[in-house]
Amino acid sequence: MLRYVARRLLIMIPTFFGITLVCFMVMRMANADPVTAGLEGSLQGRQISQEALEQLRRLYDLDKPWYVQYGRLVSRLVTFDLGTRWQDGRPIKQVIGDALPITLLLSFLSLVIAYAIAVPVGIASAVRQHTLGDRATTVVLFMLYSLPSFWVGTVLLVFLASGKYVDCGWSASPGCFPLQGWHAFEGFENMSLPAKAGDVAWHMVLPLVTLTYNAFASLSRYMRAGVLDEIRQDYVRTARAKGLSERVVIYKHVLRNSIISLITLLGLTLPYLIGGSVIVESIFGIPGMGYVALEAIRMPDYPLVITIVAFTAVVTMLGVLVSDVLYAIVDPRIAYSRRGT
Repeated sequence: MLRYVARRLLIMIPTFFGITLVCFMVMRMANADPVTAGLEGSLQGRQISQEALEQLRRLYDLDKPWYVQYGRLVSRLVTFDLGTRWQDGRPIKQVIGDALPITLLLSFLSLVIAYAIAVPVGIASAVRQHTLGDRATTVVLFMLYSLPSFWVGTVLLVFLASGKYVDCGWSASPGCFPLQGWHAFEGFENMSLPAKAGDVAWHMVLPLVTLTYNAFASLSRYMRAGVLDEIRQDYVRTARAKGLSERVVIYKHVLRNSIISLITLLGLTLPYLIGGSVIVESIFGIPGMGYVALEAIRMPDYPLVITIVAFTAVVTMLGVLVSDVLYAIVDPRIAYSRRGT
């Protein structure tokens, strides 16, 4: 197992360089001038000399050949010397340090909620195949899966946060939930720890719904398919013939084997949630990684964009690796230490 993990970690190195190189070349082919874009507000009503612009380009290595720029960007990534954000000069470490915990909190809670709901719903739908409840669940899940997240987020804001259609008595602001942010804008620092947790949970309701429903819908269908495939196996008939209750058969024997399909998706679901946070954080005004990435692309801020892409790539590769390792934990028949694996 250790040799397999080490081999997979080594494979990540060329993958990392390939992903960052593609991102860098795409940013260059956009033909955007980040210096001019960053000074757009300063250029109005005043003149900035060409010499000053060229000095800024030299400061950010924009006057160097592309391979020199890319090499310096990658060297900074490897040594964690990420430089500064072009927009305001803040250290990128500080920018990511402020945004990353918010996105990780949002993504982790969404992942836990999605799996916690998808597993029992998938099992219930499978054991009641072709019943009215199964058909109704299938219709609802397909509807949820087909709805775009930006539309769902906008609808939730309009109906539950604007106060125009629904107004709940427990909320001091219009509507039932806050319009923007992940905590109160005023007085949050002076709250007690339980009050802070409650305020964050209240602000996170709509963003979590927007980020979770799609993953929940797809995971439920995969769980249903996995359970249906397993309950037709010979060992299930044997367990039933021994007199085991249906609950023991399903939750002790079938669940362990059918959960493998969800482990396969675990490595891809977390990066999807982090990527999907771009839309959710933009709609709800949450200053997480998605919001920062969108602002960096608009700039465009090469170092910050590539840093975020590199982080997402590493999370994706580590997620897939964790999924493969969990295979061996869930199913002892899988052994990566054998030759040729």
